[in-house]
Amino acid sequence: MNTVTPRVFIAATRQNEGKTTTSLGLLAALRDVYPRVGYIKPVGQRFVEIEEQKIDEDTVLMDRVYRLNCPLLDMSPIAVEPDFTRKYLQQSNNEALVKKIQKAFDRVAWEKDFVVCEGSGHAGVGSVFDLSNAQVAGILKSKVIIVTSGGIGKPIDEVCLNNALFEREGVEVIGVILNKVHADRLDYVTEFARRGLKRKGLELLGVVPHQRILSNPTLDLIGEDLKAVRLNSSICGHNLVNRVVVGAMSAQNAIGYFKRGVLVITPGDREDLIFAVAAKGCESSEPLAGLVLTGNVRPSPSVMAVIQQMPFPVLWAAEDSYEVASSVHNLIVKTRPADTEKISLIRDIIANNVNVNRILESL
Repeated sequence: MNTVTPRVFIAATRQNEGKTTTSLGLLAALRDVYPRVGYIKPVGQRFVEIEEQKIDEDTVLMDRVYRLNCPLLDMSPIAVEPDFTRKYLQQSNNEALVKKIQKAFDRVAWEKDFVVCEGSGHAGVGSVFDLSNAQVAGILKSKVIIVTSGGIGKPIDEVCLNNALFEREGVEVIGVILNKVHADRLDYVTEFARRGLKRKGLELLGVVPHQRILSNPTLDLIGEDLKAVRLNSSICGHNLVNRVVVGAMSAQNAIGYFKRGVLVITPGDREDLIFAVAAKGCESSEPLAGLVLTGNVRPSPSVMAVIQQMPFPVLWAAEDSYEVASSVHNLIVKTRPADTEKISLIRDIIANNVNVNRILESL
């Protein structure tokens, strides 16, 4: 396997801590140093099907944003399907999986100056089929950066726990990036987290401030999660939702909540609220993000005529308002290729808050 091309493995203390955000921003920053940067996610658990191949969705994101000029199947060699673990435990094929990862890395690294490797959770994820993140980093002969949520005590505790597993596999952790740190605690967390990590022999490589926009879902993402039907032809599916309002009050009282970025959720037979949304929510100064009609109650033809004129997406879901609101609240928001505003922000915050030069020196 190629051991010459520089590489770094992005791990985390748990899922959804910011590995993909870090990888996305780091790829942009590294391109200022290396003209040809590659990417691989050796083991993926969330995938889409492209030309009958299962490709990790983060791999698709990186390829579409950066045009990496490498086969998707090599950047995402192993997709953990629902029955993957059962099949592995019935008939272990670890050697074949290891060779698959190594050959995929060789093709990804071909004619590249640097490769970013992204993990799939904490250091132990994948242990059940002998491909934990710690083991995969060892297979790739890569040093590691651990990403964790902002704070001091809990994040450092979790970093130490993960670091122990990397050390057991003979893998060096070069440092830590704290993500999602609230702006008013940035200096405080930076100072004391650096002290705490230094006592454990680890370096603080960056502190990334919390950006609420990165956690805000789009109407398209909400529609997909709810398996909802679009009732109008608005092209604003990329509208970001920064607040949810459940229409369980009178239209007169609800109007005060109809502001920019609000998603209104209300039963499909609440015609008073739908007309209120049409009257207030369409104002150019305070445009709503969208409207979800619930309870599998389809609006009447006269209401549908109004809905067709609304400039934001209107969705129709089978579940009741409580279930819909709960689904939106619990939705895991992943950055998508079409999220241009988010991607631009990610590039800036990583470039401005992560010490890329120090990372390169450590490698």
